[in-house]
Amino acid sequence: MEIRKQLVKRNIAGDVILVPIGDASLELKGLVTLNETGELLWDRLPQAADAADLAALSGRLRALGGSPLILGAGSNILARDGDLPLVLVRPRFMQGPDIVGEKDGKILVRVGAGVPLPRLLRFCVAQGLSGLEGLVGIPGSVGGAVAMNAGSFGTETCKYIESIQIVNKETVRRITIDALQYGYRALSIPEEKEGFMVVEATFGLTGAARDGISNRMRHNFFEKKSKQPVTAWSAGCVFKNPAPDMPAGKLLELAGYKGKKLGGMAFSTLHANFLINEGRGSADAALTLLHEAREAVRQRFGLALEPEVRIVPCPSR
Repeated sequence: MEIRKQLVKRNIAGDVILVPIGDASLELKGLVTLNETGELLWDRLPQAADAADLAALSGRLRALGGSPLILGAGSNILARDGDLPLVLVRPRFMQGPDIVGEKDGKILVRVGAGVPLPRLLRFCVAQGLSGLEGLVGIPGSVGGAVAMNAGSFGTETCKYIESIQIVNKETVRRITIDALQYGYRALSIPEEKEGFMVVEATFGLTGAARDGISNRMRHNFFEKKSKQPVTAWSAGCVFKNPAPDMPAGKLLELAGYKGKKLGGMAFSTLHANFLINEGRGSADAALTLLHEAREAVRQRFGLALEPEVRIVPCPSR
């Protein structure tokens, strides 16, 4: 039995299974079965323990071949079926969260990119730190939330960032908020033209009563649960909203795609912008539904929906 991060590899009845443990059990809904290729990658995957390891990552990737796919918790990923020409990189940055100081009346909290977002939110409740209450119910890791500027209930992750630490090629450095550009579900660093990996983030939060923070998170969670299939097998919202007053879910519903099914995949009957795996669903079925739904919205409303879910490798249609 081998433990890497928060998954245990076991051989059960001839199958190789990854079993989530600890906080990972809150992120992953069930077990993950590996084929021979997946087991080989799991056993040989470089396990980055710190930023210094990441500085040497590019050389290791060249030796392995294939395109690198940096994966946090994988909560907004739609991977194509079959073997893919990718090298999976899942960095292990689990430090924090920790209070590291104050600045301009804000309490600074530093946390590793691999820390599950729910753990950060529990820390905020325990320490009486307000600002991120709107992120409750969003799965995934801190690094993923930063990289896509995850948001909900009017809260955006990057709005509360003071700085991030990144790695690009062989360089590890810290970037302050004034050098970042962020918008709806997007984060970029203008000077980083070839991409970067988030190592850790420092947030600036406000001290507040713990009961108030807890109550707001509880309210937000149950509000979300009443309108979104938060316990279903999905990759979250599949399309970005074209505008704040034009939700993609409503457009999909009006186009007739709420509840539409194909090959084990279905648009949720609770919220049309969630594509759910009802069991034995395939990426091919999911991509077909996405393509058809996008075309239906374009024909009816003249709008081109942009995917929010990350399709890997990049879509061919």
